[in-house]
Amino acid sequence: MSMIEYKGYLGTVEYSQKDQCLYGKIAYIRDLVNYEAQDAKQLEKEFMQAVDDYLEDCAASGKEPNRPFKGSFNVRTGPDLHRAAVVSAKDQSLNAFVCEAIREKIDRINQL
Repeated sequence: MSMIEYKGYLGTVEYSQKDQCLYGKIAYIRDLVNYEAQDAKQLEKEFMQAVDDYLEDCAASGKEPNRPFKGSFNVRTGPDLHRAAVVSAKDQSLNAFVCEAIREKIDRINQL
């Protein structure tokens, strides 16, 4: 799936064969914010307008806007992998060890 980005928000890009239009939504937030257009250039404009409208609506209602990524998440590894990670981390914190492992995996994927 293709994604577009604006002000830290990611948006999906999809095609409806039935309606013959492009459409999407702001991804990775709990609120539902959609947009659509007839071509890619217009879809990007509609996405940016949807983000701006969302932020303005949140400000007007005194609501904190959802942010796509907080910088923390829970990982359920199971006890054996948890133990192996803690032991392997040695002098690093488990958090630093896991962040390094994620970076290494992303780097490998991006080299493909």
